[in-house]
Amino acid sequence: MASQAVKVKNDDSQSGISAGANKIGGQVSGTITETREFLHDVRLEMKQVTWPSREEVISTTTVVVATVAFFGVFLAVVDWLVQRGVTYVFKVFGV
Repeated sequence: MASQAVKVKNDDSQSGISAGANKIGGQVSGTITETREFLHDVRLEMKQVTWPSREEVISTTTVVVATVAFFGVFLAVVDWLVQRGVTYVFKVFGV
């Protein structure tokens, strides 16, 4: 990855709004250059990515959906049991 240093002009003779405007202008031009470089680097890296096959995506998605469904049902049952238990305790103590 190529990196490029951005020179920032630090002039103590300027003060107030004009110094702030110059500083922001320098940051904006540096930001545009850095953004272009970043997007270029992203494009290069994306060419090197090994993407999963359709079968791999389907199988891992199936595992995730099944796991979420299992734990959803499991937690619903646990919630129902706790609710029944708390209701029973309240009835026993007359609350």
